[in-house]
Amino acid sequence: MACNASKTPFIRAISKRGYAAHACPATSGKSDIKSATLPNKLVVATASANLPVTRVSVVFRAGSRNEEYDTLGASHYLKVAAGLTTNNATAFGITRNIQQIGGNLTAQNDRELVTITVESTADKIDTALKYLDAAVTSPTFKPWELQDVVPRIRNLKKDGSAIDRAINLVHRAAYRGTLGNSIYCPKHQVGKISSESLLHYFAQNCTTNRAAVVGVGIDQNVLQGFAQNLDLESGEGKIAPSKYSGGDSRKDKSGNMTHIALVGEGASVASQKEALAFAVLAQALGASSSAKYGNVNGSLGKAIASVVGNTSASYGSYNVSYSDSGLCGAIMSVEAGVAGKAVECAAKVLKAGCVSDQDFNRGKALVKACVLAHADSPSSALELLGKQAAISGDITSIEDIVSLIDSISKADVDSAASKVARSKLSLSAVGNLGKVPYASDLA
Repeated sequence: MACNASKTPFIRAISKRGYAAHACPATSGKSDIKSATLPNKLVVATASANLPVTRVSVVFRAGSRNEEYDTLGASHYLKVAAGLTTNNATAFGITRNIQQIGGNLTAQNDRELVTITVESTADKIDTALKYLDAAVTSPTFKPWELQDVVPRIRNLKKDGSAIDRAINLVHRAAYRGTLGNSIYCPKHQVGKISSESLLHYFAQNCTTNRAAVVGVGIDQNVLQGFAQNLDLESGEGKIAPSKYSGGDSRKDKSGNMTHIALVGEGASVASQKEALAFAVLAQALGASSSAKYGNVNGSLGKAIASVVGNTSASYGSYNVSYSDSGLCGAIMSVEAGVAGKAVECAAKVLKAGCVSDQDFNRGKALVKACVLAHADSPSSALELLGKQAAISGDITSIEDIVSLIDSISKADVDSAASKVARSKLSLSAVGNLGKVPYASDLA
């Protein structure tokens, strides 16, 4: 029979647990953003809010737009290879030691950037940074480890929704290479990217001139000391300029649904006010429903709703800005029978070149709410900080972004709408394409 002599009385155990637990630090109302550019051109920025969890990202301008035909899929490989064996640590060592401190090492890629992020409690961040350093400065891309990640690459491609595929295709229609390159490894390249090709791509694009180190919940001096010790090569690497062209990209699939993206040329982040004007335009057109089971407001939402009726459908505006270009338009998933009418209605709205006063005011309020909501999320704040630091090198505080939104006039938004109306439309479609017109047929 078990002995009870060594057991702690219940009430005493509760008391001891209560005194042993540290209170979570209160978050500060305003993030104190600091930034600096090191002599080697590496940008370091922090939002030193008082947070219980510290997050640090190393961001490289190594996204898929920098891939050439022979290296298509390299940025996707960089994402899935983060945390594999390096010159300083094994994959097992990185995984085990970060798990031991309750941390996470994650990676993301898009058309502009490859981002590797570590997160842990503030008292364990030194250990986390040690393995982040190993992951970003000295990867070896062992051939057998690259073969082991092939199933993950295939699964990531399958996990994307049909509308994600349509967005991917509309980039191919809008651009020739560069921003038209998929963020996923093409099927014919899966398992074909060699260790040597990946090392060359890393050396060319993951340099101090093309990188930033950003953190949330960490002191600027601590992060700057970490950044100064990163053993990265310097150099600009190749610049891959993009040019909007417009056109069609289509993929037939079985079923009764059609997934469509219809866009014109948008704004780049080089002009922050213009990019925000396009963000207001997207919300004014009708980005999504603001209430559960509600309608998509705005001229675009109302136009598409009038033709899809009670059929299965989801739709809204789409807007994205890159370092030197952007896209703005509509995305929709509709039944095949009404796809043609839905595309024609969307094209008519995009070609109108203006928005109403009511839609402008609503769009402006929604953009401001979206920006402030992102500022309240540490992970979203870190993502915004990383994009600003890596792409432009200049950090704009949330307060200044809100002031810029306040300064946008209806004329600015109408100018953005006119730019979309004047541009050659790009159209992509995935699914049942029997009723989908071509971009050249849209007035």
